[in-house]
Amino acid sequence: MASALENRVPKVSVSVLGLFFVCFVWSWRWGLAQSSPVFACDVAGNPSLASYGFCNPSLGVDVRVGDLVKRLTLQEKIGFLVNNAGSVSRLGIPKYEWWSEALHGVSYVGPGTHFSNVVPGATSFPQVILTAASFNASLFQAIGKVVSTEARAMYNVGLAGLTFWSPNINIFRDPRWGRGQETPGEDPLLASKYATGYVKGLQKSDDGDSNKLKVAACCKHYTAYDLDNWKGTDRYHFNAVVTKQDMDDTFQPPFKSCVIDGNVASVMCSYNQVNGKPTCADPDLLAGVIRGEWKLNGYIVSDCDSVDVLYNSQHYTKTPEEAAAKTILAGLDLNCGSFLGQHTEAAVKAGLVNESAIDKAISNNFATLMRLGFFDGDPTKQIYGKLGPKDVCTQQNQDLAVEAARQGIVLLKNSPGSLPLSPTAIKNLAVIGPNANVTKTMIGNYEGTPCKYTTPLVGLAAVVPTTYQAGCSNVQCGTAQVDEATKAAASADATVLVMGADQSVEAESRDRVDLLLPGQQQSLVTAVAKAAKGPVILIIMSGGGFDITFAKNEDKITSILWVGYPGEAGGAAIADVLFGKYNPSGRLPMTWYPQSYVDKVPMTNMNMRPDPSNGYPGRTYRFYTGDTVYSFGDGLSYSNFNHKIVKARKLLSVQLEESHVCYSSNCKSVDAVEPTCQNLNFNIHLRVKNNASISGSHTVFLFSTPPSVHSSPQKHLLAFEKVFLTGQAESLVKFKVDACKDLSVVDELGNRKLALGDHVLHVGNLKHSLTVRI
Repeated sequence: MASALENRVPKVSVSVLGLFFVCFVWSWRWGLAQSSPVFACDVAGNPSLASYGFCNPSLGVDVRVGDLVKRLTLQEKIGFLVNNAGSVSRLGIPKYEWWSEALHGVSYVGPGTHFSNVVPGATSFPQVILTAASFNASLFQAIGKVVSTEARAMYNVGLAGLTFWSPNINIFRDPRWGRGQETPGEDPLLASKYATGYVKGLQKSDDGDSNKLKVAACCKHYTAYDLDNWKGTDRYHFNAVVTKQDMDDTFQPPFKSCVIDGNVASVMCSYNQVNGKPTCADPDLLAGVIRGEWKLNGYIVSDCDSVDVLYNSQHYTKTPEEAAAKTILAGLDLNCGSFLGQHTEAAVKAGLVNESAIDKAISNNFATLMRLGFFDGDPTKQIYGKLGPKDVCTQQNQDLAVEAARQGIVLLKNSPGSLPLSPTAIKNLAVIGPNANVTKTMIGNYEGTPCKYTTPLVGLAAVVPTTYQAGCSNVQCGTAQVDEATKAAASADATVLVMGADQSVEAESRDRVDLLLPGQQQSLVTAVAKAAKGPVILIIMSGGGFDITFAKNEDKITSILWVGYPGEAGGAAIADVLFGKYNPSGRLPMTWYPQSYVDKVPMTNMNMRPDPSNGYPGRTYRFYTGDTVYSFGDGLSYSNFNHKIVKARKLLSVQLEESHVCYSSNCKSVDAVEPTCQNLNFNIHLRVKNNASISGSHTVFLFSTPPSVHSSPQKHLLAFEKVFLTGQAESLVKFKVDACKDLSVVDELGNRKLALGDHVLHVGNLKHSLTVRI
């Protein structure tokens, strides 16, 4: 940072006056730098630019891009292959920084976005894993819409870019993964719905033009990426060995949905290798699948420095020029990092890659910026021109952050007479634990500066008088202050323990090695529960699950909640749930395993399916055969809901031509492709009733257990719907099932098959048998 300062201000003697002068100049220049947005084709400032076709918004994107590319020299073109893209002043094109982040709010991670006294913070929503626990697809999109509005507002005052490398839609395959917190969980359907919803919220233009973008989203990290640093194996050197079956039924579906259903503007390839090839240099994965099969309308970007990694760490090529050529030819358009900027010209001169391949890459990049209006002149005179600091951290946006946290919080245990607490009956609430009064912990990683914080302690103290004891100095909890904590619990009407993790336990580049609460946390919880005179509520703040069997089985611990990393307003949401202002409705988006799981299962084993021959239990609720602490989809409410099937098919007939091989022979499955799949849609109608007197939301899951062919999942999620019901009310929930899409399984070769025989559909505790026959 010192050298950057030295380049911007003159050297002065060290004195109070001199220091003031340095700070003043720095602040003044920084203030100027963030006063206006970066954009090309400033025709008002330079009328000669109007003669260029690429500056003419009335022309089609492809025509404009073609006009721009033909005007550039090779060196200029190469400058547009990297995130810190070069300027071409003769054409009125300024430097542009591609790297901004918006995982759960506009983030200061990445050089493209900054906060200042003009915009000091942005709305910080819950970390993604908790938002996913809401199982509310409309909420996913609503959050994306707010984030993109705040991003555009910040862009208009020069504080943000237009291209945001979010969301992370990797499958949360292993509970130890430090980045599981960033993802929508372990289920491919949920991850797909999240990807589509959040991307639409970010990208959808307010003028209804599907080819224009509000901001450009990016689905990452493609693909089979879910290990960071575990027992000496790190993401830069890891080769994920994945079967075709697991690839197509677990790892790829969220990316496919993101591109096809979400029409995302970008996909980021990951650091790791898949079956011996770096993802950013694999033409089958990039040009073949993303660009070819799925028809990406946008650009493919590398994870940061991953081109450098595949050369210097993985030694995938012998020379840097080969690495540059291989990635560009594989379909990579943009390098986060400087590698392509340094080595592409030499690769062209050596005949390893043609200039036409570079034209193709930068054309995808320019087309994205065209769709964002970057080449349309002054953005303050365009559709989002009126957005500014007043549109960031609005009360409405902050209210949505509270609501998102409320909807995600999962009630895992609730003994009679425990929750909800009575705000009038509780005269003294003991609030204990290393996460009880935290701020930054609540927002997880890839965070921005929030509008404000409401900690759990502050949220609870706003309702009833509280006594606070940290119990441990931090979540590592090397030494527990048991005496003070037990004394507080012994004299309180109820006790709330806020335990769990933070970024020192689970984070990017940091995977866990066990599933136990860190340090002395368990002994602190046990001691407090034993001493407490009233209900004891255990709250786990974390991204991944823990083995808390001890608490689940301890009668004195009357309630357990998981609150993820609940965002800036986490404390308010927790208080609303504990005191019954909000009826909990979140469901776990991932399995919570016992500690014994980590002894049997190395993180490096990518197989989803169990292997009885060696005791491998499989992964996620779809295939895991062992014991669980809590299961995917678990979550209680203060209401009791029941379901009744009103309408459902019992028989589904597949019509085949007489020439079809399965017409006369005994097949176990048929290809889930046209024309087999014509007219194989059907409806399931359910009546859902809230049997309590209080209102509440309820997630209705539709699962299927397919016939046991092709190592099919033991059950998988077909659909989900969140409904709100007042006390004693009921509602009709309708699911439309596409048999070939929803009931199909992936065979050993990666082909989708519709299994013949009995499919058992599950809704709550209901089971309905559907027979598929020829």
